[in-house]
Amino acid sequence: MRSHDFDHEPIRRRRHRFDDDEPRPTRRGRPAPPELDGRAGTGDGPPDGDRWSTWDAAEHGPEPRPRWVITENAAVDTELGVLKSGKEADVHLLERAVPGAARRTLLAAKRFRTAEHRLFHRDASYLEGRRVRRSREMRAMATRTAFGRDLLAQQWARAEFAALGRLWAAGLPVPYPVQLAGTEVLLEFIGTADGAAAPRLAQLRPAPAELRGLWDQLVDALVGLARHGLTHGDLSAYNLLVHDGRLVLIDLPQVVDVIGNPQGPAFLERDVRRVADWFAARGLPPETGSADALLDGLRRELGLRTSQS
Repeated sequence: MRSHDFDHEPIRRRRHRFDDDEPRPTRRGRPAPPELDGRAGTGDGPPDGDRWSTWDAAEHGPEPRPRWVITENAAVDTELGVLKSGKEADVHLLERAVPGAARRTLLAAKRFRTAEHRLFHRDASYLEGRRVRRSREMRAMATRTAFGRDLLAQQWARAEFAALGRLWAAGLPVPYPVQLAGTEVLLEFIGTADGAAAPRLAQLRPAPAELRGLWDQLVDALVGLARHGLTHGDLSAYNLLVHDGRLVLIDLPQVVDVIGNPQGPAFLERDVRRVADWFAARGLPPETGSADALLDGLRRELGLRTSQS
């Protein structure tokens, strides 16, 4: 049984934290984004929970879907709190359940910030390898109009959803992307059935044997990305989760096409050196975890020149 696929009583509601620019809760104390509810404004809200499931109006993740994915239109989504707040997106804990049935699952709801929120940062160099067909949209994003910022949020959400679907289907260690609706991506929750999120690699102090095992998993994941011509683009010990000994890559909206993006090789090198430095600082021997050796291996996989050529 998966840790987030469970049959016991619903989780006790957590206190919700709000940023100054985040919508305040409804009368029932639950923040329910109406733009994500296909029945919003009809007066036909669920008897409990925050909204009806948005599955029917969303774009879905790759098949075959995991058995824990709930697709019934009668399902209800309930907000359980904020897992992480960031400059580009907030991640919420969501329970999707079928009323009157034992079927329920936890999801991570990643909601990208739109025009009324803060500007996206670090995006210009990531977008170099991506193109938008309409020149009006390109100008709006470049000049950061309200329309352009909305487009950026949608583009980031779609980029992450597409990358996760592609990588999950290829067997890489990423969360399953359940659905995409506007600027919200619903993802597999990596954690325990009671809503405790898996720790980030940066929070851990692994013993030598565990450290070596995590390094080997990281190398496999980076090689898998390279086989698709990609690098994470913002890799660090803060966007790697460790759950039951398994390393999981998260935060992939800026995933970089190493060949298509002029700065792709620089992103690749930065990704590798960041994580290699973390492992070295935790005691991984250089003959086991060499950044230079890993970089050369990834460059060969990508058809790039190595330090030896």
